[in-house]
Amino acid sequence: MRFSISSGELLKNLQIISGAIPSNPVIPVLEDFLFDIKGNTLTITASDLDTTIKSVMDVRSDESGSIAIPGKILLETLKSFPEQPLTFNVSMDTKAIEITSSYGKYRLAGESGEDFPEMPAPPEEHNISIEGSKLKEAISTTIFATTTDEMRMAMTGVYFAVDMNDITVVATDAHKLVKYEMKNIPTNVVASFIVPKKGLSLLKGAMGNDDSVSLSFDRKNAFFSFGNTEISCRLIDQKFPDYTAVIPQNNNNILTISRTDILGSLKRIAIYANKTTNQVSFNISDGSLTVSAQDLDFSNEATEQLTCQYEGEPMTISFNAKFMIEMLNALHSENVRLELSSPNKAGLLYPDQDNSEVEIMMLVMPVMTHG
Repeated sequence: MRFSISSGELLKNLQIISGAIPSNPVIPVLEDFLFDIKGNTLTITASDLDTTIKSVMDVRSDESGSIAIPGKILLETLKSFPEQPLTFNVSMDTKAIEITSSYGKYRLAGESGEDFPEMPAPPEEHNISIEGSKLKEAISTTIFATTTDEMRMAMTGVYFAVDMNDITVVATDAHKLVKYEMKNIPTNVVASFIVPKKGLSLLKGAMGNDDSVSLSFDRKNAFFSFGNTEISCRLIDQKFPDYTAVIPQNNNNILTISRTDILGSLKRIAIYANKTTNQVSFNISDGSLTVSAQDLDFSNEATEQLTCQYEGEPMTISFNAKFMIEMLNALHSENVRLELSSPNKAGLLYPDQDNSEVEIMMLVMPVMTHG
């Protein structure tokens, strides 16, 4: 089998899908890219069995066939070339691969394409179309709130709830929770599933804002396809916790403040907080927010005063600065709104702007002070 391809185009596609190649593969062939040629169409696949990415490209080829090519050496070779046409010569008997560039020849040993695991095929039904920019923002806004604790498997992924015309995306680690709601997406489907973090990270990196993404799913996998790329993710087979139960009601104390002001303040004050708890205190009264932290072990302390709008009872409440910073970094509005009910209940953080298409709510648990 012989085919010709542009080195730059090939590298671009391989870099997008190489993230699926596992560092410690269960079976050796998963260290490879699967090249599958039918006519003048090349489909390249990378997988770790849970997450699979395929990319389709045009090539000039003399016959159809498939070969598994070692991933690391192929990527390193391509990175070292300036843009140029490359010719691949594959012996289907010995699985030897010879690459010819304008500089010379490179030989490497491939494996049989048939050894590569068969990948799940997307179902015909449950096909939902989502704007790439919305899906990208939904992933960026939620993914950081997942947990790495494998004892709580459901919370290591991101929960998708599809309800007719809305898709709600939720992530939580029990200390913080993010809910991102995409409205006016016609689906006529009611379903929910949990997508692992790795698949979503790869999806976010692979898709452009202008892509229209087709999402389909069955009981075991979710499939995302856009442009010339398709990603399948094995779903986490667990029940997601009832997150609505932890959202406090009657949050009548409302603080509105510039996002960059409070973010800057927290970054500075956090330097002086206790390194274990990252605790910072918010002392809020009419028109003023005092942010402070102290680390008694090292006699470090810091205080800053910010102007804000505040409606409600004067209150002092403590939060983990690290969580607050992550949440504020994931929002893009000029001002944010923090709604509170009492010092021992979770605070709710919202972007302070109206958006009929998207609704974002972030919840952060307070740090309880003992003593």
